[in-house]
Amino acid sequence: MANNDLPNGFTGYSRKKPQGFQSAADAIRRNASGVGASRARGGATPSPWGSSAPSGGANVPRFAVPAGQKGGLGTNPLASLPVIESGGALANVGEAIVGAREASQGSSPQTDSLSAEVPQMQRQADSLADASAPGGHASASAARREEAASRIDRAPQQPSAPVAAQPKSCKAVYGTRGIFAYADDELAPDGSPLFDPAKLATIPETDRRWSWVEVDLTAIRHNVMVARRALTKGAHLCAVVKADAYGHGAVQCAKTALSAGADYLAVATVDEGVQLREGNVFAPVLVLSQPPLESIPLLLAYKLMPSVYDAQFAIAYGEAADSFGVDAPYHLALNTGMNRIGVRHDEVVEFLRHVSFHRALDLVGTFTHFATADCPETLDFQIQARRFVESIQAMVDAGFDPGIVHAANSAATLRYPAVHFDMVRFGIALYGLQPCDETRALADLRPAMSVKARITDMRAVPMSEGVSYGLHYRSPGSVIICTIPIGYADGFRRGLSGRADVILKGRRCRQVGNICMDQCMFEVDMRSSAMRTRVEPQIGDLVTLVGREGESIITMDDLARTLDTITHEVAIGFGCSRMARVYK
Repeated sequence: MANNDLPNGFTGYSRKKPQGFQSAADAIRRNASGVGASRARGGATPSPWGSSAPSGGANVPRFAVPAGQKGGLGTNPLASLPVIESGGALANVGEAIVGAREASQGSSPQTDSLSAEVPQMQRQADSLADASAPGGHASASAARREEAASRIDRAPQQPSAPVAAQPKSCKAVYGTRGIFAYADDELAPDGSPLFDPAKLATIPETDRRWSWVEVDLTAIRHNVMVARRALTKGAHLCAVVKADAYGHGAVQCAKTALSAGADYLAVATVDEGVQLREGNVFAPVLVLSQPPLESIPLLLAYKLMPSVYDAQFAIAYGEAADSFGVDAPYHLALNTGMNRIGVRHDEVVEFLRHVSFHRALDLVGTFTHFATADCPETLDFQIQARRFVESIQAMVDAGFDPGIVHAANSAATLRYPAVHFDMVRFGIALYGLQPCDETRALADLRPAMSVKARITDMRAVPMSEGVSYGLHYRSPGSVIICTIPIGYADGFRRGLSGRADVILKGRRCRQVGNICMDQCMFEVDMRSSAMRTRVEPQIGDLVTLVGREGESIITMDDLARTLDTITHEVAIGFGCSRMARVYK
């Protein structure tokens, strides 16, 4: 791989150039060339999608050819791989998936469940195409395929058009066609569609419900630049976009971070990595945990690097990759004291001796995670850092290349430059939220998320009358009670009831009554005062729950302190709720 394939000439902690930093186009070409190499050594080279690789669709990785580059493999770089063959580690994984699903599904005679299983069973049948293979896998696979096919034949077909004998119900008549198909068939007296589905789809989410989360991508760019200025020479930046980028939107935030100078991305689950690929994000993606064995085909198909700390998973991962004729890149997770995941720090050499023989396994990086980098006390942090350095040195002394060495989270990135190593993982700070009080003086971070709503109802409540469930709040009189459509199902936690403020027209107003699932209320004091002007609320007025309006500001830290929790939980509660997300 050429040096210009690496960002800014980065070569990693070791002398080799880590595969994790190759471009998406090179990864595609590398895997395509690996097919020929596998054939030469006699290995099977199946396609992850089975007997017929799809040409498009929501679940197909779309690897676009970079602008100005000729050639390439089009929208589906794996379409050129040959048909999946039965046998080997991957076949065992596939059969285990089908067997588990059959056991869980049982033999329910209900029409709806059988109809819903049709697409899934079809995919199972397609992915288990047979070929002669040692170990009796061909016969078992054939039996499963025939059973899946027979179940598909027995399953009733969904009607593609309304049936006169059925009641005009969207679910009963239209099935998966959905509500827009139903609306399209409602006719006006002149025979034209009563509703235009295309126009219905253009109604903004913020006009369907008057509450939303607003994300400032300019703040994300600013925070990336803050991190880059804090890095030691030669260190690179991994943007952590797990949990839908802490509620800020993974695809949008990933693209923004990469354009601002991030080199790597990290997620928590395989599905989060798939979401990035299907959103046309081509940077290296690390899954910060070891996923189940059944997910290995997804790792390979979508070019995701797992964390590895179990020998059984490592060998299965390598076997599956070898059967495809590609390498199996991974990051080795070390447990240096947090005791959550990872190979124990003093057993790393023994672990690598157990798995390193496999020719497909490619150790791209080695990492650990600090448990107390955000705490005032530093002794435990120093113990972890020392253990990690000693483990890396033991790997090098034993002849193992650790690849990209990384350990620092947001707090360690800002507080401890000595542990930047080859790369840092910037998580909560990427979104403008301080990881701890000690970092406030070290970094000028800009919060990216604000939470907004509009007034949907207002009323003058007489003195002593109550508001909301339990009537724990009683009106003092001379107040207007305003309702906004946001509740604890939207991340505005019930524990904030009567303990939080909102901002209306630049003035803080007290939230009153118990916060409901979908709505909450606040009071506007209508008494005149020489110290302040009176606010006159109106239906549709903008209300800020988190953010700045005029001279007033409410932060995630304010809510986290009230709830005795951390800003991570508050941000994810809002951002991963059902509220619309708007970018600016």
